[in-house]
Amino acid sequence: MLNPMFDEPLASNTSEESYPVTAVISHVVKSGREQGYEAWFHGIAADARKFKGHLGVSTIRPQDHTHLEYVVILRFDCYDNLKTWLESDIRREWIERLQPLIEKPETVQTLTGLETWFTLSDRPMKSPPPRYKMMLVTWLAVFLTLPMLNRLLAPLLSGLPVLLNQLISTGIGVALLTYVIMPRLTQLFRKWLYPTP
Repeated sequence: MLNPMFDEPLASNTSEESYPVTAVISHVVKSGREQGYEAWFHGIAADARKFKGHLGVSTIRPQDHTHLEYVVILRFDCYDNLKTWLESDIRREWIERLQPLIEKPETVQTLTGLETWFTLSDRPMKSPPPRYKMMLVTWLAVFLTLPMLNRLLAPLLSGLPVLLNQLISTGIGVALLTYVIMPRLTQLFRKWLYPTP
């Protein structure tokens, strides 16, 4: 059985004076074309690694075999280098080769950090909220989550080694923040985060 996630190795050509950026790319693959897609992925990933600022790429495989959506997480050291790759002739050729393997055109979303937590389902994100707003909402989320987790998990995890205890509690905390707390706080504060001009 294939791992649900596979990684390509990281490149070392990073810039210290830039901010990393992530592109989240979705491909819905036609049934029976999974092996072709994975061969395609490894080929395009090898070419992407040759581009300046490439930090790594991962793909999350579909768990639902009735909807074969692969999610590609592509990291570059800055937006300009990501844009150079996304608009390159080499990538354009790879995307042409991809067409017979997918059901619909790919979707690409570009993210630079905390804004991954500030996405509204009914509003594709063009630009993230200001950093201070993201910081304040994230702080509130952590403030609400940590005491609750400590109270609930302390009796259950107290007999475990400290490192394992921390591994479990931080994993649960991040999952709660990502899938439960932050989506709700983003909805609650949507008018403040995304004021209408």
